[in-house]
Amino acid sequence: MDILTHKANGILTIEFNRPEKKNAITAAMYQAMADALKDGEQDAAVRVIVIAGKAEIFTAGNDLEDFLKNTSAEVGDRPVAQFMRALSGSSKPVIAAVAGAAVGIGTTMLMHCDLVYAGDNAKFSMPFVQLGLCPEFASSMLFPMVVGYQRAAEKLLLGEAFLAQEAYDMGLVSKVVPAAELNAFAQAQAAKLAALPASSLRVTKRLMKHAQGEAIQTRMVEENKHFGEMLGAPEAKEAFTAFFEKRKPDFTKFS
Repeated sequence: MDILTHKANGILTIEFNRPEKKNAITAAMYQAMADALKDGEQDAAVRVIVIAGKAEIFTAGNDLEDFLKNTSAEVGDRPVAQFMRALSGSSKPVIAAVAGAAVGIGTTMLMHCDLVYAGDNAKFSMPFVQLGLCPEFASSMLFPMVVGYQRAAEKLLLGEAFLAQEAYDMGLVSKVVPAAELNAFAQAQAAKLAALPASSLRVTKRLMKHAQGEAIQTRMVEENKHFGEMLGAPEAKEAFTAFFEKRKPDFTKFS
């Protein structure tokens, strides 16, 4: 199973389990995670959700071969959109445990989590511009809100990777811990939350996120529109072709 799910003691754990492909995410994996989140939302026994990877890798982002096979569907209807809507709309606390690389959607999804714990080997990146695309799932709004405009501009425009300590200093990450201890630490934090009054957690989360709610959905729709249009443009085609041909893309011929 490429996505593992487990419920115990009020905690729903969703774990990437495709290490041989660096946990690159397929449409089927997004659907499995979306279904797990929807189930967790409806299950009163679930009080906290943890999203985790392996000690060596969180996720390399989209599986590009699978991703390009599924570009015919409307962006908003794809399993990835179902997953992100379920994550963004979750009323229950969501903890992310990130070790190793968190590429593209692997970093975007963190902005919709409540607590983000990083292993000391974590490496974040949002290389959308490098792929001829644009930010996704309200990250163009949420990232500047979290880290400030100039820092967000540097990471989103250049698309370069940044490490755990910088992510902590910017406010994207709640705490940095040794990678080997990360998942156990996240589970321990989840257990603390699970022992608290569930209604208080839900109301507190709702109050903190209230002002963002409608704006996030509006920005998701706007980004999805641009993302879908750019996906079929020459720049993206050049970026993906260069990726599969293992060469550097040449964007100088595009204005």
